[in-house]
Amino acid sequence: MMRHPHVWMGLLLWSIFSQAQAAWTVNMAPGATEISHAVFDLHMTIFWICVVIGIIVFGAMFWSMILHRRSTGQVAAKFHESTTVEILWTIVPFIILVAMAVPATATLIKMYDASEPDIDIQVTGYQWKWHYKYLGQDVEFFSNLATPADQIHNKEAKGEHYLLEVDKPLVLPIGAKVRFLVTSADVIHSWWVPAFAVKRDAIPGFVNEAWTRVDKPGLYRGQCAELCGKDHGFMPIVVEVKEKADYEKWLGERKAEAAQLKELTSKEWTLDELKERGDKVYHTTCVACHQAEGQGLPPMFPALKGSKIATGPIKDHLGIVFHGKPGTAMAAFGKQLSEVDIAAVVTYERNAWGNNKGDMVTPKEVLELKQAESK
Repeated sequence: MMRHPHVWMGLLLWSIFSQAQAAWTVNMAPGATEISHAVFDLHMTIFWICVVIGIIVFGAMFWSMILHRRSTGQVAAKFHESTTVEILWTIVPFIILVAMAVPATATLIKMYDASEPDIDIQVTGYQWKWHYKYLGQDVEFFSNLATPADQIHNKEAKGEHYLLEVDKPLVLPIGAKVRFLVTSADVIHSWWVPAFAVKRDAIPGFVNEAWTRVDKPGLYRGQCAELCGKDHGFMPIVVEVKEKADYEKWLGERKAEAAQLKELTSKEWTLDELKERGDKVYHTTCVACHQAEGQGLPPMFPALKGSKIATGPIKDHLGIVFHGKPGTAMAAFGKQLSEVDIAAVVTYERNAWGNNKGDMVTPKEVLELKQAESK
């Protein structure tokens, strides 16, 4: 016998809904750390307390509505004030609140106990990237969005980790207690990695503490969770947790890179070498505001192509990049970029998009400027 067409439609919709529901996550994730598990357990404890309260309250309400409805001839009782009821609705909520407060307080104490860390990492928010500094290790770097611009502008298909991928992830060893010292160099940001149950505001002039200990290697992703400007959505966090031996190897490589970068400052660079490096620096650091072809986003972000700055005196151009411009969105990159990268990006801007000035800034000149500023 042929089924009614509405039945087939219902089965089809149910199938679609079931498939979509399989991809949904309607609860918190347990996370990957001791603290995240404690937060998840606390969440479930409070959830089930609320479920029990809901069942009792709605059960009593529907029982009263059904068994004491007017159509059965029920007459409302006439009384005013009841000492028993007053005592019950004072004591019962108090007991419930205590039952919630005890595990919540224990979890909060654990979350804020950042004492005796194995590693200290300073996390500094910038518009719109993160800077990580391993205190006492002479290792520091910026972590920038790595999603290609063509994906952002819908010229290519979105990748699996669209807007959640970076060029240099924060790297941690498994089993180590890591303390994060979170601050900001410009506006308020928020460093948030859900799998760690870590979310701390990065506030200029303040340092907020957080900590984690991860026991499972892997990649963990997060985002800036504070609206921090036009590119707030382009400020992801990626943490790579490695085995201790792999972490030590990585740390050694970063120290070697830092030493090599210092050597590059004294190298005699050619114009073409600086332009090539500056191209990479520009498309990592400057492209969001000044755009790929230097056309900018006037009036907030002026064009560099044919601009008075990029084609004017080289000293003024270097000064703008190094010190920024007060009262505008132009940040100071003197402390954000290395001597080599500042020299490279200034040289690139003066010789790209038809500017063709043919001059260059050397890393030695930038180093001299930094040394003069520090006196």
